[in-house]
Amino acid sequence: MRKPRDFDSELKMLADKAKLLKERRVRQLGELVIATGADALDADMLAGALLGAAANKDASAKEAWRKAGVAFFQRSARKSAPRSGRDDEGTAPRDGDAVSA
Repeated sequence: MRKPRDFDSELKMLADKAKLLKERRVRQLGELVIATGADALDADMLAGALLGAAANKDASAKEAWRKAGVAFFQRSARKSAPRSGRDDEGTAPRDGDAVSA
């Protein structure tokens, strides 16, 4: 005979996971606001801008915003790449080592 499943503990585990995902989403949204410089805006203005963007039905405006977002993330990824003259192992070259550019 099979062991019965504990549905209550499985539901609690799923609820805990959903809570963690929601917390991570909120944290990432805050990081995005800071990274874009939108944290310089007051909360009312930022909320108004987001409401306006959500209510906008113009497909060309939304596509322009999407392209700007893609460019922002590509630019951010390049800025965060290490450019310190270190090799792939994270160590600085020693005297006599060849340094490729």
